[in-house]
Amino acid sequence: MSHFDDIRTTNRVIVGSGIAGLSTALLLGDCTVVTKTGLGAGSSVWAQGGIAAAVGEGDSPLQHTADTLAVSGGIAEPAVATTMTERAPERIRWLQDLGAEFDTSGDVLSLGREASHRRSRIVHAHGDATGKEVMRTLRAAVRARADITVVEGFLAVDLAIANGTVVGVFGIANDGAQTLLLASATVLATGGIGQVFAHTTNPAEATADGLAMAARAGVRLADLEFVQFHPTALDVGLDPMPLLTEALRGAGAYLLDDTGARFMIDEHPDAELAPRDIVARAIWARQAAGQRITMDARHITDIAHRFPTVYGFATSAGIDPSTMPMPVAPAAHYHMGGVMTDSRGRSSLNGLWAVGEVASTGLHGANRLASNSLLEGLVTADIVAQDIRTTDAARPNLQAIEIPRDSLHLMAHDDVDVRFQIRDLMSNCVGVTRHRANLGRAIDRLGALATSSIAVTNLLTVGKLIANAAMARTESRGSHYRTDHPVPDPHQAHRSVVDPVPRHDTIAESLVALS
Repeated sequence: MSHFDDIRTTNRVIVGSGIAGLSTALLLGDCTVVTKTGLGAGSSVWAQGGIAAAVGEGDSPLQHTADTLAVSGGIAEPAVATTMTERAPERIRWLQDLGAEFDTSGDVLSLGREASHRRSRIVHAHGDATGKEVMRTLRAAVRARADITVVEGFLAVDLAIANGTVVGVFGIANDGAQTLLLASATVLATGGIGQVFAHTTNPAEATADGLAMAARAGVRLADLEFVQFHPTALDVGLDPMPLLTEALRGAGAYLLDDTGARFMIDEHPDAELAPRDIVARAIWARQAAGQRITMDARHITDIAHRFPTVYGFATSAGIDPSTMPMPVAPAAHYHMGGVMTDSRGRSSLNGLWAVGEVASTGLHGANRLASNSLLEGLVTADIVAQDIRTTDAARPNLQAIEIPRDSLHLMAHDDVDVRFQIRDLMSNCVGVTRHRANLGRAIDRLGALATSSIAVTNLLTVGKLIANAAMARTESRGSHYRTDHPVPDPHQAHRSVVDPVPRHDTIAESLVALS
């Protein structure tokens, strides 16, 4: 008797429908995109700032690379950064050819400035709605393609493996059917991990699914301890916390303590445009001392037109940013860690590629440069699509596939109590600042938790991975700050790599009839 209600086949499957997933689908073709909610839901559509690309006069990919490496804590891979920045202009043109409408001044792209960029190079749309415009474009293009099948409401649970090769995914369809989707190439494009933390800018979809699936399959992971906390989320008690784009500070907004002083002037030569980790820690330290930190954008002219998304968030909370400072706090925003990929986007497990935030390419190191995330999604999509097209796509002899036995018993429901405990522990013990005692507390308590919820299982799996990686790195570097090890250790100036032990309590589903 089959363990599955439905078994389907496709040439290639892409798990996730953000900017990386949909770009991969468009560039690859002849594929199926599965997404657990609606097409294009997730973090990409929420992106405000824009896409970093050296397209302005006097700028160059070389300068963009230098800025990327400068904020990385010394562990980004220069070759990867060079590839991303050199291919950035062509990716912007590709989006324009698809119909994306970026802000312009006459016939020239309008370029914004964000933290740690030495040039104005942020391509943006509708002021602060870049993600929304890009995703509108990609969704329309995907819907128009007859060779791309979209399956919405498909909750991917685990990778299907045969003879050491990923051959698709197991998941739960929107009708509740336990479904095995077989493919000759599987691409993880599941986005980030923000919901692991109580305070995050990421939407409800960001439950670390792809990273957890990869870990259970024993896929090599990297840089898990490096979580970027955006320094300026609107602090009005919402979950997720609305993002106040860095472009606001690029346009001249100030950060004020409760005396009205611009404290960042004393923290870093770039003041409010210092690297995100430095700004986040400066705010965190003052809030821990009981101060209320605000962002003052009252002097920015025409803020409602220039930053309509921010203006809408603020006014919905009863704050008019043209006349009132906005309360801010750091919030989990982006994960530099993920599935370790090579220069072709391949993971350590044959048949599996990763793109976008779920991948750890080596671009970001210990800290991400603003607006390099959408760029990475676009470039990795192109790289992976090209690699899959030129790879022997013969499906292995499927005598049997394996998936973790426990996965068959996981449910698509929530577990509110365990979810709350995980997120609370992670924010309080594995957050902006870390200490051995708090990390140990998180590891012990997370280890004692259990759940039958798929989403909460993924949060728990990845929470443990991040906490253990943070414990192992006994120094401070980039976004990872240990109060008990507050300075960088030159001997640890390298990426961290984890090889999870794959689950051995698997079930084997005979597929002889399909072979």
